[in-house]
Amino acid sequence: MDSLDRKFIFEKVDHTLLAQGATWEDIKAICDDAIAYSTASVCIPPSYVRKVKEYVQDRMKVCTVIGFPNGYNTTAVKVFETKDAIQNGADEIDMVINIGHFKDKKYDLILDEIKQIKEACGNQILKVIIETCLLTEDEKIKMCEIVTKAGADFIKTSTGFSSGGATFEDVALFSKHIGDGVQIKAAGGISSFDDAEKFIELGASRLGTSRIVKLAKNQQSSGY
Repeated sequence: MDSLDRKFIFEKVDHTLLAQGATWEDIKAICDDAIAYSTASVCIPPSYVRKVKEYVQDRMKVCTVIGFPNGYNTTAVKVFETKDAIQNGADEIDMVINIGHFKDKKYDLILDEIKQIKEACGNQILKVIIETCLLTEDEKIKMCEIVTKAGADFIKTSTGFSSGGATFEDVALFSKHIGDGVQIKAAGGISSFDDAEKFIELGASRLGTSRIVKLAKNQQSSGY
């Protein structure tokens, strides 16, 4: 793969570090890498948003996570988290749905929560993590419908903290069932440039991963 192809892939990457033990030095290092490789954003824990925004300023978009990784916080807590993150400088929000409520077919609650969080985002981007490894195909299709109806910007496959990450099949399924204006983020387990290219071909316009930049730097490919 030539450098132009890699540049195209980097532009789709949310360069991610969400490990519980991530220190400021770790976070700063991925910010430096994100800037060096011109990724779409750097995705980091909420507690680091303000410091990261001060560090990167206008050189890089800052993404953070809400209700992460389990999604079972109350809606009020998720809305507060979102407003706090935006106030601290977040440009993009990746939220986790309440999977238990969804399994209970409380679709109106899921829809309302996404709408409230989207409203709290204002003009900033909202990505909705549905944790595909825990859902049936019919449930994934239903979530495509709900995310579209709620007006979110992206549907996202995975947190990277459950039993599985992004699959080609799930991204292809999303492509068939999301509505106009909704984009796809594949996340979790993207371990090669070939895989990244395939996800993009199938319809993903964002990739949540730390491995792609590590590969470019010839480091060991492990992690999110």
